[in-house]
Amino acid sequence: MLSDPIAALATPPGRSALAVVRVSGLGAFAVVARVVEGFRTDRPRVATLAAFHHDGEPIDRGLYTVFPGPHSYTGEDMVELSCHGGQLAPARLLAALHAAGARHASPGEFTRRAVLNGKLDLVQAEAVGELIDAVAPAQARAALRRLDGGLSQRIAELRESLVELQALLSYEIDFPGEDDGPVPPDRIAAAVETSRARIGRLLATAPSADRLRQGALLVLAGRPNAGKSSLFNALLGSDRALVTEIPGTTRDAIEAHTDFLGWPVRLVDTAGLADAEDRLERMGIEVSHRYLSAADLVLLCVESGRGLDGSEAALAGARASLVVRTKRDLANGAAEGLTVSSVTGEGIDELRRAVAERMFGDRIALGDLEPTLGSERHRTALTRAAAALEDATEHLVPGGEAVLVSHHVREATLALDELVGVVDVEEVLGKVFAGFCVGK
Repeated sequence: MLSDPIAALATPPGRSALAVVRVSGLGAFAVVARVVEGFRTDRPRVATLAAFHHDGEPIDRGLYTVFPGPHSYTGEDMVELSCHGGQLAPARLLAALHAAGARHASPGEFTRRAVLNGKLDLVQAEAVGELIDAVAPAQARAALRRLDGGLSQRIAELRESLVELQALLSYEIDFPGEDDGPVPPDRIAAAVETSRARIGRLLATAPSADRLRQGALLVLAGRPNAGKSSLFNALLGSDRALVTEIPGTTRDAIEAHTDFLGWPVRLVDTAGLADAEDRLERMGIEVSHRYLSAADLVLLCVESGRGLDGSEAALAGARASLVVRTKRDLANGAAEGLTVSSVTGEGIDELRRAVAERMFGDRIALGDLEPTLGSERHRTALTRAAAALEDATEHLVPGGEAVLVSHHVREATLALDELVGVVDVEEVLGKVFAGFCVGK
């Protein structure tokens, strides 16, 4: 395990009031003492004002905070130095620390060391990256919940139940017929089924977790001049798409990220669906169909006061869709169904709420409190565990081999171990931390 001192900028480079540089590892205090005037370690977790220098030349004045291991983010001796932002001061401070004996950190190495030193498990470490990358409040809440250990606790409880089952099977294998006789097969079968059900409930959160992580794909579709681009702009709150009275203005799909009630949405405006003779318009319609096939939800835009024609009715019935009546301000008579006006803003908030409930209803119903999966890696590991328990059930028959049941339960346990990083999984660690910034 590498424990040599590392240093990196923990804040984005560029013009700013402050920049934070992290140093961690065996000998980190000695490295910092060569750069910080009057450096002392007897005041942990207290910010101290000091001068930073290199070879006798002043660099800056700032604050440093000492975190002795194991009571630090990485579990090692660690120091955070706060200097002025910009390009020059942080770069000179880092250069001084490197010259003093610290090497430049690899991407995500601080958090990787936190995992290796038992400060975080792998699921929590991934949540750190998810929290940094969050662009919608719901994404941040989910990441914080995993960082606090919500999902890790569920996995730990599930793993403990499988370990207890292995112990029971080992007793049956090593001491058959002892004491009160063999372990009742129904007891083992019930334990396996309970674990399978718990894994199934976690796997059931994967679709909404994918939408939460990537943003739910919401595609606006309809005939030319149905008000799609105007609605697109109204939902975004900015004029991204061109709007004219000429049918077919939108020739290509326009995608933008936003959030509805704090839930992330990838909003797409598409070319009007019609029989087009123009080659460019036909190409745009082909792009529209590709987005429609991938959409989590289609907003079928139909002008208020007009019924659905055959192609619109077919589209509404063929996939997850929501019919929205546009141009409410131009319609006569009472409103029907979900109606909006992109000009007056009438119905826009109600539409956002309806979309959020359709695409994230399961999460909203639970108050967004239940732990959910956060990545494809989580899904893959739990799917392996579920498959192993499925294999175990095949041997839970009269005359079945307890040894084989135990083997498959062990395989399920190992899948959970890999999920949280209990076992040595260097390849997994490399993939997880490759996308981190160097100061994290």
